[in-house]
Amino acid sequence: MLTEAFKDFALLGAEWVMYVLVALSVLSFGVIIERAIFYGKRTIDLRLLAGDLRKALRSGDDSGLRKKWGHSAAMPALVAVKGLAERERGVEAVAEAMNEEKARARAEHERYLVILGTLGNNAPFIGLFGTVLGIIGAFDRLRTNPGQAVEAVHGSISEALVATAVGLLVAIPAVVAFNYFNRRVRNAITGTDEIAHVVLNELHATREASSEGA
Repeated sequence: MLTEAFKDFALLGAEWVMYVLVALSVLSFGVIIERAIFYGKRTIDLRLLAGDLRKALRSGDDSGLRKKWGHSAAMPALVAVKGLAERERGVEAVAEAMNEEKARARAEHERYLVILGTLGNNAPFIGLFGTVLGIIGAFDRLRTNPGQAVEAVHGSISEALVATAVGLLVAIPAVVAFNYFNRRVRNAITGTDEIAHVVLNELHATREASSEGA
């Protein structure tokens, strides 16, 4: 009974699987475009930011830095500005504030990437599932209509194989985009760590100089 139920389901054919793959393809490209715009707006010159940070921390006046970098959405700038806001509370408070902002920004940077990773891993299997359904349907038609031309069955099988091709077509861009965006996230985290070290090193140096002067 269970086999017959699955057989009836399989005879629905692979066409509905194709619609699913088309919908997943639209979703994938939507995420790719959104993430590309997201990361494009967060490109930053780390050397320039680090230089401005050193100048602001050594002079004790960070108003210019806040004006220049306060509206930046890049993770290193967000972390630096957040840390400077806690400077009066001590180095430990600065470090905690920067870690908190880094965690928040990282979550934003990694948003939706799980969709691309899931599609990249599973879209080929969805396409293969459609192909299997199509082949089952083709052989069932051949069984129930022995006089049907073999060429017609071959045509049905070739159509079913299109589902596998479409599955790969959905998966490949998703995998490429997933790997590229993950690299962007890692680069942003690395740059943020560098900027955080600049802030902490300058604050430690300032504190030591003040202790020696006292």
